Amino acid sequence: MRFLLRITFWLGLVLVLLPRDKTPESEKLPEIGAADAVQAATAAVSDASQFCKRQPAACEVGGQAAAIIGQRAQDGARKLYQIINDKKEQITNEKNEKTGKTDKKAPDHTGSIALAGEGDIAANESVRDTLTQDDLALEWRGPQAAN
Repeated sequence: MRFLLRITFWLGLVLVLLPRDKTPESEKLPEIGAADAVQAATAAVSDASQFCKRQPAACEVGGQAAAIIGQRAQDGARKLYQIINDKKEQITNEKNEKTGKTDKKAPDHTGSIALAGEGDIAANESVRDTLTQDDLALEWRGPQAAN
């Protein structure tokens, strides 16, 4: 469980620190300075129980900081998703150029099971007979009778 918490923390930190594009949502968020955020975090840690009753300003700034961090994490995740998809598309296009294939996606069919109307009966019959001549030459012996 601690491992999952650590991974979540570090992944969230990376997503918050990724550079972000200006979006209409980010324009609406309140501006908060680093000093205000540090002061709010320090106040929250020093008085963890019911600090909102005693320090409403710190609680308000902390709520704003949480909203900003959440928005930045969301923007960072969106940007990371776009980077991964762009890279994947670029690799696919390069691969298709090398092989001369078009952008058509290959069907999700392995060929292990014939689709309806695919192939002829004679071809399917030959696939069923997979024993070699050596296999056929061996005598069959049934189970030994218990005495």
